[in-house]
Amino acid sequence: MGREVAKLAASRGIPLNSIPHRVLDITDAAGLRRILDKGYYATVINAAAYTAVDKAESEEDLAMSVNRDGAASVAESCRLREVALIHISTDYVFDGSKGAPYVESDATTPLGVYGRSKAGGEAAVRERCPRHVILRTSWVFGAQGGNFVKTMLRLGRERQELSVVADQRGCPTPARSLASAILAVAAQMREAPWGTYHCCGEEATTWFDFAETIFAERQALTGEVPPSVKPIATKDYPTPAKRPADSRLDCSAFRARFGQAAIDWRAGLRDVLRELHGADAVQPAGGQ
Repeated sequence: MGREVAKLAASRGIPLNSIPHRVLDITDAAGLRRILDKGYYATVINAAAYTAVDKAESEEDLAMSVNRDGAASVAESCRLREVALIHISTDYVFDGSKGAPYVESDATTPLGVYGRSKAGGEAAVRERCPRHVILRTSWVFGAQGGNFVKTMLRLGRERQELSVVADQRGCPTPARSLASAILAVAAQMREAPWGTYHCCGEEATTWFDFAETIFAERQALTGEVPPSVKPIATKDYPTPAKRPADSRLDCSAFRARFGQAAIDWRAGLRDVLRELHGADAVQPAGGQ
């Protein structure tokens, strides 16, 4: 997502200082202060996060240091410099038991370490930086980094049959669409009503249906024969971290306030597949 924000800002001529992890660790409060003191920033976008949901169960200290304490450090630094903050959060702050799309005022009840660390980050931002917008999103995918789409494509090339969980519902979100939404918020930060908003793909689906859509679109693009995808229950695919069964987010408040259209994740998926196909096409022999 961070790469998409930087790339989109550059294409639109928006001045943005993109700071990679190798330059600044979000847990380094002193380093963060030095960066902010080097120039004038109207808005900081905190796209840094520990996102390894299952590993977080055995790396709680690390997850908390990045997602909670790192967010607190960013928020405090922004407050002291009177800089507005856009902070990215997740649907995993909810337990998935509501039975309807979550709205921003619903109580957070995370199931695992990752969700708790992100909920802690949200609380830290609210406490330390009044001029903030928290954007909760979900199931982010893109051509960069690791995500469900790229994992499915890789496994689909390695196996003839895949089993995918069919009883967890959520809203896929193209990273590029999320980046565009973030920049739209940044452009309105002077008069933005501070607070928390939901921003994700509008059509809910399951991981199983998402996987089938990925392979169908890939086949339409390349003619590649897809693997057989078998639906399974969550109980048949145990993981270290519990995941919400239904983490749909209601984005109507975000759309109304920031004038944004609904995010079409299917169109975003086609864009990502075309980008990945183009990258595959220019790979030299041997894929090196």
